[in-house]
Amino acid sequence: MTEAFPALKAERPVLIEFLQLKMPSMRALFALASALFVSLALVQTASAADPPRVLAVEFSNDINPVTEDYLTGAIDRANDQGYDAVVILMDTPGGLDSSMRNIIKRELDSKVPVVVYVYPPGSRDASAGVFITMAADVAAMAPETNIGSSTPISTGGGDIPKDLKRKVVNDAVAYIRGLASEHGRNADWAEKAVRVASNLPAREALSMNVVDFVSPTLPQLLDTIDGTRVEPKGIVVHTAGAEVDTIRMSIWKRILDTLVDPNIIVLLLSLGTLGITVELFNPGLIFPGTLGAISLIVGLFGLQVLPVSAAGVLLMLLAAAFFAAEPFVMSHGALALAGAACFVIGSLMLFDPAGPHYQVSLSVALAIAGTFALLTVFAVTKIVQARRRPAVTGKEELVGQVGVVRKALDPTGLVFVHGELWQAHTDGEALEVGTPVQVRGIEDGLVLEVNRAGPTPAPVTA
Repeated sequence: MTEAFPALKAERPVLIEFLQLKMPSMRALFALASALFVSLALVQTASAADPPRVLAVEFSNDINPVTEDYLTGAIDRANDQGYDAVVILMDTPGGLDSSMRNIIKRELDSKVPVVVYVYPPGSRDASAGVFITMAADVAAMAPETNIGSSTPISTGGGDIPKDLKRKVVNDAVAYIRGLASEHGRNADWAEKAVRVASNLPAREALSMNVVDFVSPTLPQLLDTIDGTRVEPKGIVVHTAGAEVDTIRMSIWKRILDTLVDPNIIVLLLSLGTLGITVELFNPGLIFPGTLGAISLIVGLFGLQVLPVSAAGVLLMLLAAAFFAAEPFVMSHGALALAGAACFVIGSLMLFDPAGPHYQVSLSVALAIAGTFALLTVFAVTKIVQARRRPAVTGKEELVGQVGVVRKALDPTGLVFVHGELWQAHTDGEALEVGTPVQVRGIEDGLVLEVNRAGPTPAPVTA
C-alpha cells in the first residue's frame, strides 16, 4: 500500500509533526467552548429559577383626577420596570367619568397584563369601577364581594331628564358592551349593570361570565391565572409563585385626595376670603392675611382639579358681594340673609358637573353661610354702636363737660375743663372763682361758651 503511494509515505512524518504542534491550541479551543457552554447553561438555569414579578396596587378610594394619576402611574411603572403583571386591588364606589376613561385607556395600552381583583372580602366594585374591571385583561373577585350598579345618575344624585338620560345611558351601554365583549365577558349583563343597576356577588358573577376567576387570596389568584392567554391582546400570563411588590398611595397623594373633598374646598375658600377681608380692614395683622392667602390658594387647587358649575361660581361671588355690601348699606340684615342664601345654593351647585360623589354637604353649606351671616351682623352692629357713641376726642368732646372757674368770668375769664385751662366767656351773670360751669359750645379762637352748671351737674372734670 505504501509502495503504491510513495508521496503519502513521505508526507506522514510532516502531518504527525503538524498535529503535534497544533494539539495544545485545539485543546485550548475545546476547553473554551466547553466553558462557554457551561456558562450559558448556568445562565439559563438561573433565569429559569427567577420567579415572576407582580406589582400589586392597593386602591380603596373613589375615582378622581388624583387617584387617576396614582393608578396610571402604577401601570406605567409595571411596564417600565419589566413586571410580569400588575394587579389592582379594587374597592371603589365609583367616581368621575373622565378619570375612569383615562384609566381605561392606560389599561388597554399596557403591554403588561392588567388584573383587576376586587379585594379584600367585603369590598365592592361599583359604578365607574365596573367599567375599569371590564377593560382589564383578567377580572377576578374575592368571595363576599360584589360588582355592578353602573347606572348613570344626575349630578344631584337623582334621575336624569328623559331626553338627556337616553343619550347618557346609551353612550355608557355602548362603551361597557364593547369592553366586555372584546375581553370575552358577558356583555348582556354589563348592559344591565348600566340600564337597571344590576349587581352580583362574586360566585354569581363568575357563573355568569362577568369575571374570570374567584379566589380568596392574591397568591392563590396568581397561581390560578398562570398560563392564561388574555383577550384580545393574546398575552400569556406568567404569575405562578410570583414575587409581589405592593404599593400604596403616598402621603402627598393622600393629602391631595383629601383636598379634593368639596366640603374642604368650600371651607378653604371661605376661610381664605374671610382672612384676606380681615387683613384689608386691619392692615398689619399679618396672620389673617397669611392664613387667608394659603387657604384660598389651596382651595383654588381643588377647583382646578374638579369640574365646577359656572352658575355655582357666580352665586358664590354674588354671596361675597352681598356680605361685603352689608356694612355700607343699611339694609337691616337683608343683604346678609341674601348672601347666606346665595352661598348655600351656590355651594350645592358648585360641583354639579363632578357627579353625585362630589357634592357639598347641606349641613356644611348652612354652617358656613350662617357663620358668615352672624359675623356680618356682628360687624354691622359694632359699626352702628361706634357711630352712635359720643365723640371722645376733639372739640365735640368738650361740649357738655363740666368744669370750674379759675379766673372770674365777667364776662370773660379762665375755666378748668377736662384737665386743661381754657379761655371762656359767659352771657349771663358774672361767675366767681370756684363756680361750677358747663360748656355749651366753642367759639372761634378756642374760646368756650359756658354758663353756670345746673342743680345736678355732671361730675366736674377739674
